[in-house]
Amino acid sequence: MLSDLLMWNKIGRIITILSERLNISSEHSLDLFYMSKTNGRLHDPTTLLYTFSDWYIADEVIRELQTA
Repeated sequence: MLSDLLMWNKIGRIITILSERLNISSEHSLDLFYMSKTNGRLHDPTTLLYTFSDWYIADEVIRELQTA
């Protein structure tokens, strides 16, 4: 599992990617990310999602939003 600092940095990069790709504010992308199931999976060490790239995880959030 990533240290808290590395996880915090990873989430920050994911938020930035979401903000740019969806053309929304950072605050809105932060809300979307923290309310997503992907966020829960990212923090679950058994899924190993934290080992995937920031872009992949951002795509997972976007796919989740599209199916909601």
